[in-house]
Amino acid sequence: MTTFRVWAPQASKVEVKIESQAIPMVSEEAGWWSARVASAQEGADYAFVLDGGEALPDPRSEWQPKGVHGPSRVVDHSAFVWTDQGWQARPLSSGIIYELHVGSLTPEGTFHSAVDRLDHLTRLGVTHVELMPIYEFPGTGGRGYDGVNIYAPHHAYGGPEGLKCLVDACHARGLAVILDVVYSHLGLGGDYLARFGPYFTDRYRTPWGDAVNLDGNDRDEVRSFLIDNAFMWLADYHVDGLRIDAVHEIFDASAIHFLEELASEVRKLEASLGRHLVLIAESDMNDPRIVLPPEAGGYGLHAQWNEDFHKALHALLAGEKKGSYCDFGSLGDLAKTLAHGFSYDGPYSSSHERWHGRSPVGLSGHRFVGSLQNHDHVGNRALGERIGHLVSLGRSMIGAAVVLTAPFVPMLFQGEEWGASSPSPYFTDHQDPELGQAVRERRSRESAAFGLDPDKVPDPQASETFLTAKLNWAEVEDEPHSTLLRWYAELIRIRREYRDLSDGRLDKVKIGYDEQARWMLIKRGDISVAFNLGEGLQRIPVKPAGATALLRSDLQIEVHNDFVELPPDSVVVLAGPDALLEEVQISGMDG
Repeated sequence: MTTFRVWAPQASKVEVKIESQAIPMVSEEAGWWSARVASAQEGADYAFVLDGGEALPDPRSEWQPKGVHGPSRVVDHSAFVWTDQGWQARPLSSGIIYELHVGSLTPEGTFHSAVDRLDHLTRLGVTHVELMPIYEFPGTGGRGYDGVNIYAPHHAYGGPEGLKCLVDACHARGLAVILDVVYSHLGLGGDYLARFGPYFTDRYRTPWGDAVNLDGNDRDEVRSFLIDNAFMWLADYHVDGLRIDAVHEIFDASAIHFLEELASEVRKLEASLGRHLVLIAESDMNDPRIVLPPEAGGYGLHAQWNEDFHKALHALLAGEKKGSYCDFGSLGDLAKTLAHGFSYDGPYSSSHERWHGRSPVGLSGHRFVGSLQNHDHVGNRALGERIGHLVSLGRSMIGAAVVLTAPFVPMLFQGEEWGASSPSPYFTDHQDPELGQAVRERRSRESAAFGLDPDKVPDPQASETFLTAKLNWAEVEDEPHSTLLRWYAELIRIRREYRDLSDGRLDKVKIGYDEQARWMLIKRGDISVAFNLGEGLQRIPVKPAGATALLRSDLQIEVHNDFVELPPDSVVVLAGPDALLEEVQISGMDG
């Protein structure tokens, strides 16, 4: 016996179609329809028919075995045998997040094949696995941000059972799982939601079209649609947290913002399940209210991505000054971000063309996730270049050292830890030819705006583009990849071993730098990080307090009683009280 329910407030007749049989559904309150079907069990395929029209997938379909246009399939969550009883995730404040894309992590691109790579992550020291969106999107080779069946794990990845096997395997290895979800929009190919009800509104516009209806008529059912989705991932799939994409494109003028309601409901679920759950936002607003508690006027999420930190570090290492990086590039930008959370906490931003941000003073660094690279800043590049394609090995090592000793929660992007040679370009697999062509033309326009030859930009619809993004695990043991992998593992070990590096207090971060000479010293208690981006050998002053080198990127680095000598593009991690000479007269000092 299965009870089918669907929200279709504008329909006058609704049927559930199972094989060739169309079964009338009964109208209920608030636009809901239902039908109890004795013959429908787990694995039964079905669809809904509105007012005698075509058969449509269930908006809350939990399995689309034939893709976005096919029938839905009944799932019995109680049938899976979990082995993670008593599991409890580490606190996010002590976490090392690893962002991965299931489709390109392995040649097979499935949940089951991803399990084979989990031991690599545990050896590295990762604590949290962040899955890029895994629910149903058009075709098989997509990044997931154009998904349409937000309740259904992608059929090509392994469907519901495959995802549960991956989560269970992660927990068996001590790895928490964070799932990337998109509540600001749906993809264009295969989205049938608007046929069922007012899920969208033209009162607001997003880069993807009409916004999700969170504050208009019938908003309550739309909000429940998203909150119930979050509950499903956290309860039925045992996921430990959600990363919410592009919250700056979630428009809601309600007295209680959708994000605040979501956080409140997840806290109730956390108490019921007895497991720690986290919510992380991607935001382009530099607004601390996202992570402030409701009692202080905030939304109550646990953390947000720190875009300023990434941009400041990337622009400094790669020397890029185009697009969103035009606001950054100096040592001072990085210093302010490390010591204050945001670089843009109110000043005018050229890239945003407005006074941008708000001061996060008083917030812990644990409220921010910091990265050298992530899926956005690699995949949105025309050629999908990683940081290792743009800078020297030495500068990659500097970037890793800054991220993994920063007061923020560090996040790595798959393959970053060994400097993967494969790019990670933008790729799609739209089955609609017109939509596929529209994606090609948009990418060409974006590339031309950055001065690139559109003919040299990978076709996002070509299967070869997706295949180039797959990681080459055979290169991990080759140089220079193996050297970089050991570097990352050692940095993670040091972060875990020294308590000063897990301290989120931003007011305890002390930074000295010389903008002209291009060197910086970052002090975190008894740990200091010194790096040189200048063209020549640099002597950076330190106190004669017995500081020792825990880790150095270059054998030519020398540690003396009152200075550290660094060749170009090198970095050293020092241990010892007062390793940073705070009294020295240099061009910048923060903290």
